[in-house]
Amino acid sequence: MHTKDARHAGESEERISLVAAFDEAPEFFSEKERAALALTEAVTVLTDGFVPDEVYERVAEHYEEKEIAQLTALIAVINTWNRLNVTARTPGGHYKPGQY
Repeated sequence: MHTKDARHAGESEERISLVAAFDEAPEFFSEKERAALALTEAVTVLTDGFVPDEVYERVAEHYEEKEIAQLTALIAVINTWNRLNVTARTPGGHYKPGQY
């Protein structure tokens, strides 16, 4: 879904392919984007049971407190939908950009 939407919005194939390696691809992602992606990864995985201070400090360099709250809420909503679809065993691939 997200990849299809990104393509539909004109995102490059390089950036789509490299999003999982965002921190190793500074020529494709701005520091602000990489900070948001690091926060997304930290909130999604919660490896340490919390978002590490360095991740939060990194995102705080580029976003205001209200924006961080909005970004965190967006990450939480997407994670919730992903978990619901995985639990319901919703088959992927049927989504078309602009469908909703």
